[in-house]
Amino acid sequence: MKAIVQQRYGSPGVLRLQEVDKPAPAAHEVLVRVHAASVNARDWHVLRGDPYLARLAAPQMMGLRGPTRKIRGTDFAGRVEAVGSGVDRFRPGAEVYGDTGDVHGAFAEYVCVPAEQIEAKPANLSFAQAATMPLAGSTALSGLRDLAQLRDGQHVLINGASGGVGTFAVQIGKALGATVTAVCSTRNVDLARSLGADHVVDYTTHDFVRLGRRYDVLLDLVGNRSLGDLRRALAPGGTLVLSGGGTSRGRPGLVGPMGLLIGAQVMARVARERILVLPTPLSRELLAALRELAEAGMVSPVIDRTYKLDEVPEAIRYMEVEHARAKIVVTV
Repeated sequence: MKAIVQQRYGSPGVLRLQEVDKPAPAAHEVLVRVHAASVNARDWHVLRGDPYLARLAAPQMMGLRGPTRKIRGTDFAGRVEAVGSGVDRFRPGAEVYGDTGDVHGAFAEYVCVPAEQIEAKPANLSFAQAATMPLAGSTALSGLRDLAQLRDGQHVLINGASGGVGTFAVQIGKALGATVTAVCSTRNVDLARSLGADHVVDYTTHDFVRLGRRYDVLLDLVGNRSLGDLRRALAPGGTLVLSGGGTSRGRPGLVGPMGLLIGAQVMARVARERILVLPTPLSRELLAALRELAEAGMVSPVIDRTYKLDEVPEAIRYMEVEHARAKIVVTV
């Protein structure tokens, strides 16, 4: 089969489309014929080995000199090709979507994934649309519903509202009954409003910290503000949820966005506000909940651009350099 392979760290130019062995499902695994996959920030983090600290903290993905897993890509949607022993929820031909997690391997014609990491594809979505949802949608849903426990009538601010996670977070915030303030650039103001944002702050002309408004929940997806700034935007007893963000955009840094997350974990022990770091979510329950939201018309994926499998290097380059809006999809 054809797959996008990475042997060493570097720019998107190190990626190669190669012929590799087609995987076979082990016990409790499902082999999926990939129809679409999507690009995430973690793809270029692993591509560049960025930050250096992650090479020690996440050895299941990143070795010291090159990635542990050679085929890139995590989010996918496709049809079940075969199932391993112990799998009774899916049959060949079933339309599914999911997240390979630390195993990666979705930028390929076929991928093997544990059955617990896939779910039936939303019936009203195309494969391309469904492929955008696993990581970005799960991050937004887990961060707002589960971690922040966002409730009806509360006010939430989404910093980075036009990105992959942000576009889902705006919609999920509205689905949970909150008043949503989206922070984005001028070119994305209309997009944020179209997704249901009640208020939009254009960060090129206004600083949400200095506007004087306070929020019950603040979901930071960018990592470009200090903890002090973010805390000042919270209402008394409010909740700050941090979810990665940031890139060295070139040579890898030592700590990168992990510095903010580490600082947050220290500050959380003494701060009056709730300061929470969102782990990478991965569960069938989240995928099932996203499917229900999509089929109810409460969440609709937004796709910026679509690339073919052999164009994955250009897709990642576009995400890294051009500040893509919403999601980038790879069709297989």
